[in-house]
Amino acid sequence: MIAKDLRSGVEQLGNMIAEASSIVPFTGAGISTECGIPDFRSPGGLWTRNRPIPFDEFVASQDARDESWRRRFAMEPTFAAAKPGRGHRALASLYRAGKVPGIITQNIDNLHQASGFKATDVIELHGNTTYARCIGCSKDYELSWVKRQFDQSGSAPDCADCGDPVKTATISFGQAMPEDAMLRATELTKTCDLFLAIGSSLVVWPAAGFPMMAKNSGARLVIINKEPTDQDDIADLVIRHDIGDTLGPFVGN
Repeated sequence: MIAKDLRSGVEQLGNMIAEASSIVPFTGAGISTECGIPDFRSPGGLWTRNRPIPFDEFVASQDARDESWRRRFAMEPTFAAAKPGRGHRALASLYRAGKVPGIITQNIDNLHQASGFKATDVIELHGNTTYARCIGCSKDYELSWVKRQFDQSGSAPDCADCGDPVKTATISFGQAMPEDAMLRATELTKTCDLFLAIGSSLVVWPAAGFPMMAKNSGARLVIINKEPTDQDDIADLVIRHDIGDTLGPFVGN
């Protein structure tokens, strides 16, 4: 059912939240756009300006690694200035109220943690761009360390321990999905009674399979996204309005 207007959508959503005992939010880039972080696919999005660098290209080419880090450093002021928006704060309110056992996100911006979620309760399917990790031994690095090495040598650094390349702790195209995160997301999805897909175009697989999985496991499915998605027809409620306006009434509840 597509909400006829924002007011009725918020009212229906509120009723579903009140009736639910276990709510699992699943968030995409749309929840962070009001925080100043651009999405990837929309006109003017990151991928319309720069072609994504696949994982195998990153591994094989020093030039690709250098370009990848130049792009990340160029985005640092944007990520550093971003604060949780109304959507993040509303979900954190439901988390504090005991309604949300954990959150599944495609986002890499760390804003759910900043809004009040414990890091262990944020399941990051596509990783996190606020720190770096060796692709070999998995040693973590602060971005400041990477920047110092880059500025000193003029090229992307390798791991100080094993010598393999260091990249942001994100999942690139062609890189294996994090097994533990996928398992935890599957468990949460199959055991919730209300699944909220928020700000995701639902076109990136396997992540896009979770709303359908929740529905097939007996949960009610709500999709909140400005644009239509391929899964709208299976949702119990579709709200095509601004995410901050939709979730704002639930901040602090």
